[in-house]
Amino acid sequence: MDAVKRVLKYLVPLLVSGGLIVWLFHKVNIHQVESIIRQGVDYRYIVAMMAITVLSHIIRGIRWGIQLRAAGIPRIPAVAESVSIFGAYALNLVFPFLGEAWRCVYITRREGCKLSTVVGTDLGDRASDGVMILMIMILTAFVAHPAIERFLDRYPLGEAIDRITTNGVLWIAIIAILALLIVADWYFRDTKFVKGVNTSMLRMWNGFKVLFHMKGTGLYIVLTFGIWICYFFETYVCFFAFPFTRELITNSPYTLGLVPGLVVFVFGSCSMAVPSNGGLGPWNLAVMFALSLFGISNSDGAAYSIVCWSFQAIILVASGIFSVIYIMASEKSVKRQLAARRAAQAKDGMTEQKQ
Repeated sequence: MDAVKRVLKYLVPLLVSGGLIVWLFHKVNIHQVESIIRQGVDYRYIVAMMAITVLSHIIRGIRWGIQLRAAGIPRIPAVAESVSIFGAYALNLVFPFLGEAWRCVYITRREGCKLSTVVGTDLGDRASDGVMILMIMILTAFVAHPAIERFLDRYPLGEAIDRITTNGVLWIAIIAILALLIVADWYFRDTKFVKGVNTSMLRMWNGFKVLFHMKGTGLYIVLTFGIWICYFFETYVCFFAFPFTRELITNSPYTLGLVPGLVVFVFGSCSMAVPSNGGLGPWNLAVMFALSLFGISNSDGAAYSIVCWSFQAIILVASGIFSVIYIMASEKSVKRQLAARRAAQAKDGMTEQKQ
């Protein structure tokens, strides 16, 4: 059964990515897409997008470091913080969500701390992102209301989303399931399994709740906005790379193309919730749909999404390779530091016992 679960865990995202890519090419003129990519791209802006991608990951690593220190984990070099993010995103290209597990294990082994505590900080990290996504979606709903209405009316997917989110029975079922889990946890609280689960959950909560009382909260908030500003500009900068999206900036009623950029960014961000290899497939389709709301053809939208995704994947792979080199080069010194720290802790423990 475990083997089947592992196979499905990696097979399903591959099938999702592959199926959506096949459907994407079925919907567009592949020869036209190829022509656009060969002749109609200003790659200077694509390179700028790649640089912004690296910057966003460095900021995310530094931000996570604030949480880790608040959870009692010693200060980690900024390079190591960045490497934890580089490696995670590179792994997500191959095995979805594996990157999150890897970066927690990497920090745990590097610092000799509890995995559940590190996982808790990771949950806090993602919770911060969830808040930002919600804020950005609310902003988009206000400033790009006509485009959102067109999506809900034009596409079956939009109609399905509207129907699901307004289905009262669904929300009642979700609440009932949560209540059932709480009751089961209370009823079986003395069993070994539930005790183990609750202990791990408590450690995760301890790692998460540092968000509310840690030092450097102001810097954490600034870095959070910095990450998402970078994410937005990864999308927006690419608008300058294509003639048809450049029109949305220079010759459209939208202020410098910021509204279309925001809509494309939100659609792309939401698509990352679909299990896939680094967003391949869902992200491309979401971006194509979003661009079509502003009069961009499917072929043009597909070209935009393919180029942007491909070059972002290239920089993720390159940063992942850098992570491997850094980890291998620093392995011996990290082990010495960890051994020295444990020896010092053991000595302090013996001193306290004597006293």
